[in-house]
Amino acid sequence: MKLRNWQSECINSAIFKYKTDKHFLALATPGAGKTVMASVLAKLLYDQNDIDLVLCFSPSSIVAHDFSEALAEQFETHFDGTIGALGNSFTYQALNTLDKKVWRLFKKYRVFVIFDEIHHCAGSNIKDANAWGKQIITTIKEKAAYTIALTGTPWRSDALPIVLAEYCNESKQIQCDYVYGLKQAIADNVCRIPQVIALDNDQITVVEGDETSHFTSFIDLLTQSMIPYSKIVTNTNVIEQLLIHSSKKLNELRTTNKEAGALIVASSIDHAWQIQLILKQTIGESAVVVTSDEGNGKDLIRGFRYNQDKWIISVGMISEGTNIPRLQVCCYLSNVKTEMNYRQVMGRILRITDAPNQQAILFIPAEPNLVEYAYRAAQDIPDELAKVKFVQMDEEIMTEASELIESYEEITHDNNQKVANSSKHTIIIDETTFNFDESLSSFSDIAPSEIGISSDKIMGIFGQFNHKELEIHGFEELIISEQSIKKLKQYSSEVF
Repeated sequence: MKLRNWQSECINSAIFKYKTDKHFLALATPGAGKTVMASVLAKLLYDQNDIDLVLCFSPSSIVAHDFSEALAEQFETHFDGTIGALGNSFTYQALNTLDKKVWRLFKKYRVFVIFDEIHHCAGSNIKDANAWGKQIITTIKEKAAYTIALTGTPWRSDALPIVLAEYCNESKQIQCDYVYGLKQAIADNVCRIPQVIALDNDQITVVEGDETSHFTSFIDLLTQSMIPYSKIVTNTNVIEQLLIHSSKKLNELRTTNKEAGALIVASSIDHAWQIQLILKQTIGESAVVVTSDEGNGKDLIRGFRYNQDKWIISVGMISEGTNIPRLQVCCYLSNVKTEMNYRQVMGRILRITDAPNQQAILFIPAEPNLVEYAYRAAQDIPDELAKVKFVQMDEEIMTEASELIESYEEITHDNNQKVANSSKHTIIIDETTFNFDESLSSFSDIAPSEIGISSDKIMGIFGQFNHKELEIHGFEELIISEQSIKKLKQYSSEVF
């Protein structure tokens, strides 16, 4: 297998560091090929007689399956934990439920452990660790022969330390052993240039009792905290407009690339089905819906990966690491507004293929945070998220809403999206406490100021919808092929 230059460099860096340290942290932009790189590294360590077994942990079942396949291809044997296998691939959720026989392997064998999207696991020690981080610290960190931790977004929105990561003593900034950013990946023709198109409206009305308020943009509306962002992404007019413009771009792409597909990221299971209905009524097209309600979600995703269907709708099951290279259009209707979630979703449309047209278009509502993230996408670690804080935790779990949704989208099967065993744990987000028995939609919008807004407010959208292409700073000088995106229009501060 011919490796990309960055993959070879990263493997060589890891081998060199393993001479003095058993832990290695690699930052590579979503879509760059971390799965293949880690699998080849595992095989190289095995061929050098440095390891006996390989275990992999990742945030979702579909990604765990992809790692299992990649490792099986490299080792030419199965990776499912059965007799004759040289290892297995698990989700992070399995960390607390694995049989003791698995942990005994670390005593008898030299085990190489791969952690995908390691930012899900927090903790510099047991005191400030979340549940997954605690397991890694207590059962893997000292017992593994070597580890490689992978991430496309090496920070946490709660600013807690990432497990196994090293930080500068003074600045408390994360120290990655190898960095391969999006700008580098675009220059190397490894990733597509992301084109971001923001939807706005110039006439919005909010009615509360006898009072009527008017707004000329979504930013104007949201900065005054009149309506939560969740009301925008579930508004029928907004959904229709994003779908119409996404469909137009998708159809353009499919004139030269019949396999081009589009991902719609929904806020909840009910929202996903609402979007599917609107897509059918507005455009006359169907979509595959993948949520935790579908017991065959993994099969649906894999089926979409290899067929030529146009649309797939999901809440959190097509997120970090999910590999569907033919996706080139994404409609962001999630009410999660963390930069981590935004970048991971954008990463779903960045994988280069052999298709003649390599455009990647992300449609978003003109929400202020999402617009800001679009401009910062060329940065590897946003300045205000680069530093971490070290806190002491007891029985509380510190996490971020995007992680929570992705994790529990995998394990909950309740139409009302209630999380089981609600009395056992507490979630703290931005100093606001929630119990697991609340619906996901009640805390998936991060800003505490938006929680508890009166539900009797009615929002009407009557004005003209407009779309503006956002020029992402740092990409305008990059030209990767004749089919690459033309320089994006200069974005004016007067747009919103």
